[in-house]
Amino acid sequence: MSQYDWPSASKRRLVGKDINRVDGLAKASGKAIYTYDVRIPGMLYAKVVRCPHAHAKVKSIDTTTAEKVPGFKASYVIQKPGAEIFWAGDDIVAVAAVDEHAAEMAARAVDVQYTILPFLVLDANPLPPVPLTAYRKPMDPEVVGDVTAGFSESDVVIEGHYGLPVITHCCLESHGSVATWTHDALQVHISTQAVSGIGGQLSQALKFPQNKIQVLTKYVGGGYGAKLAADRWGLAAAQLSKQAGGAPVKLMLDRHAEQQVGGCRPSAYAHVKIGAKNDGTLLAWQSESWSTGGLGGGSEPPLPYLFQIPNQRRQHTQIVNNIGSARSMRGPHHPQACLLTMGALDDLAAKLNMDPLKLLLKNVNLLAARAAVYQQEFAVADRLMGWSQRWKPRGTMSRGVVRQGLGVSMHSWPGKAHDFQCNLTINPDGSVLVKAATQDIGTGTRTVIAIVAAETLGLDPEDINVMIGDSTYPTSAGSGGSGTVGGSGTAVRRAAVDALQQLFDKVAPALGTTADQLTVGQKTVLAKGGKASLTWKQACSKLGTLPLTVSGRNPGPGTLADSGVCGVQMADVSVDTGTGVVRINKIVAVQDCGLIIDHKTTMSQVYGCLVMGIGYSLYEEKVMDQNLGQMLNPNMEFYRLCGIGDIGELVVHLMSGTGYDERGIIGCGEPAVISPGAAISNAVANAIGVRVPQLPLTPDKILAALSGVNS
Repeated sequence: MSQYDWPSASKRRLVGKDINRVDGLAKASGKAIYTYDVRIPGMLYAKVVRCPHAHAKVKSIDTTTAEKVPGFKASYVIQKPGAEIFWAGDDIVAVAAVDEHAAEMAARAVDVQYTILPFLVLDANPLPPVPLTAYRKPMDPEVVGDVTAGFSESDVVIEGHYGLPVITHCCLESHGSVATWTHDALQVHISTQAVSGIGGQLSQALKFPQNKIQVLTKYVGGGYGAKLAADRWGLAAAQLSKQAGGAPVKLMLDRHAEQQVGGCRPSAYAHVKIGAKNDGTLLAWQSESWSTGGLGGGSEPPLPYLFQIPNQRRQHTQIVNNIGSARSMRGPHHPQACLLTMGALDDLAAKLNMDPLKLLLKNVNLLAARAAVYQQEFAVADRLMGWSQRWKPRGTMSRGVVRQGLGVSMHSWPGKAHDFQCNLTINPDGSVLVKAATQDIGTGTRTVIAIVAAETLGLDPEDINVMIGDSTYPTSAGSGGSGTVGGSGTAVRRAAVDALQQLFDKVAPALGTTADQLTVGQKTVLAKGGKASLTWKQACSKLGTLPLTVSGRNPGPGTLADSGVCGVQMADVSVDTGTGVVRINKIVAVQDCGLIIDHKTTMSQVYGCLVMGIGYSLYEEKVMDQNLGQMLNPNMEFYRLCGIGDIGELVVHLMSGTGYDERGIIGCGEPAVISPGAAISNAVANAIGVRVPQLPLTPDKILAALSGVNS
C-alpha cells in the first residue's frame, strides 16, 4: 500500500461522514462576500450598450453625448465599426460612471448605427426548413456493423422523434467583475469557475504581464460551466478602470443580459429507429440528429447513449443560428443523448409490451463498462420505488382525469480528478493552513479540503484554515467535469501525509523513538503501542520558530482518485389530462461516486441535480422571437424555474462501501442531472399512454399529445 492511501473504513473519523460546511455560517449570515457584494472606495459602475439585432454590422459609434452625462467617467468600445454581430444582446460599448443611474443614462446616450442582416433563431423539431447557409456541413455518417441486416433480423422496429430545446444558465449570481488598476498592476474580483485561468486570458487580451494580475474569487454564486472565461465584459471592466485612472470599476450583468448572453445549453433533436428481437435483445440503431447552439451549431450527442448496439448508423447536423453561443452546462452532451436514447428504448419496450426496466437489464451486456454496477443500482432503485410491484403497461397504471406513471433511465459520467496544487503549512502554535487557487462554486470545496487535512492530521475540520480563490496561491484547474473534489482531495492528502512525516522527524527525539514509530490520534502525536504521546500543540512546538510548509499535487490516476461513475433514476409522476399539468410525486436516484469525502455535501449535489433536472424537464426553454430575433423570456418571471412545490419527494441513495470506496474519489457534481429528463418523460408516457416527443413537458404539449396532434 502507498503511504498516501486513504485510511481503511474502520479508521476514518471524518471521511464519508455528514460534515457541515465550514463556510455555512458565513453564507447563511451574509458575511460571505461574493463578487456582486464587493464595494471599494471610489468604485465606479459600468453598463454595457448591447446590440438589439440578431445579426448586424456596426456602422458607427458616437459616445459624445454620453460623455456629457453628469457622473460619466470613461467609455470603452468593445466592438468597433465594421464588426459583425451574431446575436441580440452582444456587447458593443461599455461606459463607467459614478453610480448605476448615471451609468445607465450614459449607456442610453451612446449612439450606435447598424446595418441589419438576415438571421435565423429557429430551434424546432422536426428538422426546420432553414437556408443552406445556416447548416454546417453534416457530419459523415458513422456506421457500425450491418444496419440493413440488423433491422431485417429484428422482430420489432420502432421509429420516433425526440428532442429538448436550448435552455440557459440561471446561476444565483450573474457574470461580472470588479477591476482595479493600481501601481502598474491589475486586481480583478470576478465570479468565475477558473481562478487560475482568468489571469492568462486577461494577460493575452490586454497585452499585460500575467505576473502583475491578481484574480480573486472568495465566493461564487453558482457556476454550471458558463463561468470559465474572462469574457468581453470582464475585459471591458479592466479597460474602463485603466481609462478612469485606476478607479475600481464594477461591471455585473443584469438578469436580462445574463439570460441573453451568459451561456446556454444546446438543443438536440433526433429521428430514431431501433430494431430488436421479441425478447428485447437490441439489434439495430439508426438516428438522424441535429442541434442548435449559436455560432457553434450546438454539439453532437453521443448516440446511442451507453449501449453498444451491434448494428448502427448515425448522422448529425449542426445548425448555426443567431442566439447567444452555447457553453458547457452541467453534464455537457449527456442529458441530450440520454433523452434521445432512453425515450426511444422506452417506446420500444411499449411496443414489445415489456417492462422497460427489464429491457434495460436484458441488454446490460451491451454496456461499455460496469454492467454489474448498473444491475446493483437498478435493484436498489426498484426497491426504493417499488417498481416491480407497481409498474403497469402504458396508460393502464391509473384511470380518471389524473393519471399516474413510472419512468426509468440510466447514465454515466467521467468525473476525473483535475490538476490541483496546494501548500499545506503547520505552524509552531499548532494551527494549520491550506492554500490553493481553486474556487468553491457552491459544491463544498473548502469543506472537502478541511476534512481531508483534518482526517490525516488527527484534527477537526474547524482547525484547518482553508484559503482559496486567489490566483497568487498554488494553481489548480477550473471547476468543470466534476473534477475539483478528486483533484483537491488527492493533492491535500499527499501534502498532509508529507507534512506529517516531516513533523514526526522533529517530534521523534522528544518521544524517545523514531519517526516511523509515530502516528496521530485525536489531536495527539503518539508512539505506536501507546507508550508515549504529545498533544498536537506540544508536538508542533518542536518545529521551533519556523513553520513547516509542504506542497501537494494530484499526480494523476491512482488509488486516491478514479474516473467513471454509473447512475440510475426512476420517476413517479401524475398528469392531469384536463389541464395538461405534470406533477412530480417522487424521484429515486441511485448514484455511485467512488469514495465519499463528505456525505452531506455529496447528497446536496445529487439533490441539486434532481431539482435542476425537474426544471429542464417541465419548464425551461429559451424562447426566441422569430421576427425580431430576440429572446422573449430573458427574466425569472417568464423563464420558469421549478420551486419547492414542484419537486415532490426526492430519494437519493449513494452506492458506497466495499467495491466502491476502493476506487478513490470520483466527481459527483454532474451525473445525476443527466437522467431526470428521460425518466420524467418516460413516466409521462407511461401515465397517459402516448409519447410527448419534446421537453419541456408543458401543458400545451401534453394536451396536444393526448389529442393526437403532432407536438
